[in-house]
Amino acid sequence: MLVEKMNTTTNGSKTAARSTKTSLPNVKIEHLIAGISGGVTSTLILHPLDLIKIRFAVNDGRTAVVPQYSGLTNAFVTIFRQEGLRGFYRGVTPNVWGSGSAWGFYFLFYNSIKTWIQGGNTRKPLGPTMHMIAAAEAGVLTLFMTNPIWVVKTRLCLQYESVVKSPQAYRGMTDAFIKIYKHEGVRGLYKGFVPGMFGVTHGALQFMTYEEMKNYYNQYRRAPIDTKLSTHEYLFFAAVSKLIAAATTYPYQVIRARLQDQHHSYEGTWDCIVKTWRYERTAGFYKGLVPYLMHVTPNICLVMLIYEKFTNNS
Repeated sequence: MLVEKMNTTTNGSKTAARSTKTSLPNVKIEHLIAGISGGVTSTLILHPLDLIKIRFAVNDGRTAVVPQYSGLTNAFVTIFRQEGLRGFYRGVTPNVWGSGSAWGFYFLFYNSIKTWIQGGNTRKPLGPTMHMIAAAEAGVLTLFMTNPIWVVKTRLCLQYESVVKSPQAYRGMTDAFIKIYKHEGVRGLYKGFVPGMFGVTHGALQFMTYEEMKNYYNQYRRAPIDTKLSTHEYLFFAAVSKLIAAATTYPYQVIRARLQDQHHSYEGTWDCIVKTWRYERTAGFYKGLVPYLMHVTPNICLVMLIYEKFTNNS
């Protein structure tokens, strides 16, 4: 009787262990780690271009406190002269946290959703529509978790030397979180969320293009769709997919940055769109595009390469 009870307990424990082990079969921690690694590495290298892109994006020509840059070279020279080397790295801490967590969560959610749709069969092609759905769902979840970090990063990047010593200035990432929450509440930490939702289409389009290009390429050479590629092939597909997505969806970046900017005051997303169009026309929605492309193209290449190499070896 005792032996039977022990066997029952043992079998129950084994069953519970198996159940626990397989309860989340599509969630793989290596995707989270790979995304964090790629996001942090690319951000540390390319943050100055991201900062300049943001400053161009919010420059509407009507706000006195905002420095006026005549071009990319002039922006580099002016920032270095007025703020020193440190000026290029304003907002780098929340950017590292934001990029690391965003890419980590995005890859984790995206691959979990994609594997679930495939039923665990990584060689099953999904097609453009399902790739976009998986990427869009991952994008919404990631944006909800990381939007407060992007607000803090934007405001620190836009904290110019002329206001850095004022009482309202942010002393760092933690101080920015506290002050934004204190003066603006949770709503302040989620400024730019609506245009950020439009940005989900950017990620969905990018990942759909990237996945479909890899699939077509492997089918062309008569290989399974999950066949690993060479370094230069990953870099090429990553760059092309990012350029296509950026050219299609860039205006949302301008609107989001302006809504998050502490030097501007808009009644909402639509008000920002109307005023940008009224005073700047189409060109206003594409301010900062050149430094953006210079930033995101090598950025996505680094992120995707680190991700692919990391997961290939795991």
